Amino acid sequence: MKLNPLAKSKITLENGKEVAMKRSMTPLIILIGIVLIYFSVRITGFSVLVIYERINKLFIILQEMAKPNFDYAPKLWVPLFNTIKMSLLGSILGAIVAIPIAFCASSNIIKSRVVVVLSKFILSILRTFPTLIVALIATFIFGLGTMAGTVAIFLFTIAYVGKLLYEQIENADMKAYEAMHSMGLTTIQSFRYAILPQVLPNYLSTTLFCFEGNVRYASILGYVGAGGIGLLLNENLGWRNYSNVGMILLMLVVAVFIIETVSEHFRKKLM
Repeated sequence: MKLNPLAKSKITLENGKEVAMKRSMTPLIILIGIVLIYFSVRITGFSVLVIYERINKLFIILQEMAKPNFDYAPKLWVPLFNTIKMSLLGSILGAIVAIPIAFCASSNIIKSRVVVVLSKFILSILRTFPTLIVALIATFIFGLGTMAGTVAIFLFTIAYVGKLLYEQIENADMKAYEAMHSMGLTTIQSFRYAILPQVLPNYLSTTLFCFEGNVRYASILGYVGAGGIGLLLNENLGWRNYSNVGMILLMLVVAVFIIETVSEHFRKKLM
């Protein structure tokens, strides 16, 4: 096959036949992208000039945060532990509840299309709502405090772990499952002995990874009164007490680093 340099949109084969080439869509895509960026800048009011004029204020805040108030640390231990506790409880309960929902959402296990579609729809609905909005609604129902934050993390974990788990189940090797099913075992028994051992390491690894993220998310939930260290973070940001904010962030960074290090160790063991 030889490329004819005189024909920009055709290829000349060795037997003399010409094959038309599809024109590249890249210029059109780039043009559409530029137009969308232009209208996005106009709609959002984005201004490079404002960034240039006020970027120095960011460094002023960072300078104050870089001098954490260590005298404020004793007041942070209880809220920090509350943040970790509600993240841990919400993650564990959410991961447990995600198993039956993922089981019902697996089309290779459940033959009822209604059950599969309904289960996937539930997971989609849970993924649609941001965790912060769920926590805000939970504060109206359960009041201010860690209960609302735990519920928000619980629902987020169900959506996150459930989605990944049912995809892993649908990609599992079905030979052992079908063999056990044909021997007279029930669907749940066949799933337990044939499919669950295949997906269990990934399931536990996903749960640990979700827990890591939930610790970070839980620190933000205080903005809507959902308990934890986020309440103090919101309060000190409101009072512009950036040295206290620096101390809060320092403790969060250390806590998250320790949790991620331990979690990564166990994930490697599982994988």
